Amino acid sequence: MTGPAGGRGRPDLGLQPPPSARSRLTSRAAVLAVVLCAIALSLAYPVREYIAQRRQIDQLEAQRQAIDLRLSQLQQQQQRLSSNAYVEQQAQDRLHMCLPKHKCYVIINPPRPAAKAPASPAPGAPWYARVWSSVQQADKARSGTAAAGKSASGKPASGHAAAGQGEAGSK
Repeated sequence: MTGPAGGRGRPDLGLQPPPSARSRLTSRAAVLAVVLCAIALSLAYPVREYIAQRRQIDQLEAQRQAIDLRLSQLQQQQQRLSSNAYVEQQAQDRLHMCLPKHKCYVIINPPRPAAKAPASPAPGAPWYARVWSSVQQADKARSGTAAAGKSASGKPASGHAAAGQGEAGSK
């Protein structure tokens, strides 16, 4: 059996299917794909660990910088506290201490700033808001005069009785 090519056992090249109809996935390509997948999978875990370690290094570096900043602040505070002038100033300001050669005065009952009266509602406010405001102002005025009219014992003291007691005690 000889073919048109003239050689024995050789297939006829004219009878082979065209190259585009052949399967493009050969055994070599399949092996190459398996090898590439194995390499990718073997590298995935170390790369992930590397990225996690870099992130941790960055966090630790930021933490170290914050600690360095705090350290410099504490060193400055230590230098201030080692100064006698600063310690004396703080003792005078915070603890109200007086140095032996200084005269210090303490105001026992400092005058309180006058409390501002609450603003009365505007003329355009509803009538009930103006009425309620006047009731509150009257209540404040009444509680202020009632407190002034009571004696130390809490009982109302008339002007004559209080004056009589003061005169009797001094005679």
